Parts: sequence; structure tokens; C-alpha cells
Amino acid sequence: MNRSKEEVSLLMVEDDDLDAMAITRAFKKLKLLNPLIRAKDGVEALEYLRGDNGRDKIPKPFMVLLDLNMPRMNGIEFMAELRKDPALCSSVVIVLTTSAADKDKLAAYDTHVAGYVIKSDLGNSFLEVIELIECYWKIVSLPA
Repeated sequence: MNRSKEEVSLLMVEDDDLDAMAITRAFKKLKLLNPLIRAKDGVEALEYLRGDNGRDKIPKPFMVLLDLNMPRMNGIEFMAELRKDPALCSSVVIVLTTSAADKDKLAAYDTHVAGYVIKSDLGNSFLEVIELIECYWKIVSLPA
């Protein structure tokens, strides 16, 4: 099934309720109607991507907006699982985290993330990140 670029789904993997609400508000402010699904950690995100444990499988194309510091399975552990899975290894992931540590940046880029954004650089506005993601999925051809 071919979906248009406007129908790209976004999986937000974020355990912080305030950050998740800010991202959701940015979506609404930009009047984006793309599906936005939230998982609170890496385990739940993989369930959505695989359609496990009663979760509806997220259809392709999709992008992942990933926090690193989460319970159960953090962002780096999630990326390791994602890249091992033949059905998910080509997923486009942008990291959105509080960590400015070089070791975290290197670990994320070693798993071939599309970008690494530090939340503190944004202040309270996630609008720029969502605008960036919107431009990205409109311009870049994502795997189906």
C-alpha cells in the first residue's frame, strides 16, 4: 500500500509527560494531522513497531522521535534492538534527549540515528523540532 508523504506516522518514545505534552501541542499548533503515537519506553515502542502484546502495529512509513533516558529499556538499548530486527533496521530515528554527553551522542550515532537534538537547547519550545521533522518527512523518501 502506497501512502503519501503527508501520511507519515510519528512514534514518540518519551517517558516524561510534560515533554510529551509539549510535542503534542507543537503538532497541534502546526496543524499536523499525521498520526502521533506515544510509547513511554523502548519496550512499549517495540511493541507498537512489531504489533506485539495487543498493540496496533504502526504502518510504514514512520519516524521515531526517541528519548534516551527512560525506564525498562533506554534509548540506546532500544536502538540496538531496532537495528537487529530485519523488519525495523531501516527505521528513521531522531534522538530528542536531555543528555549532552559525548558518550551518548557517539552511542546514538553509532546506531545510525538521523539526528541528535538536546532538549535544553530548545528551551520550552518543541516547535522547531516538529517543524524540522515535518520538513524531513516531506522531502526525504522514507522506506515503505
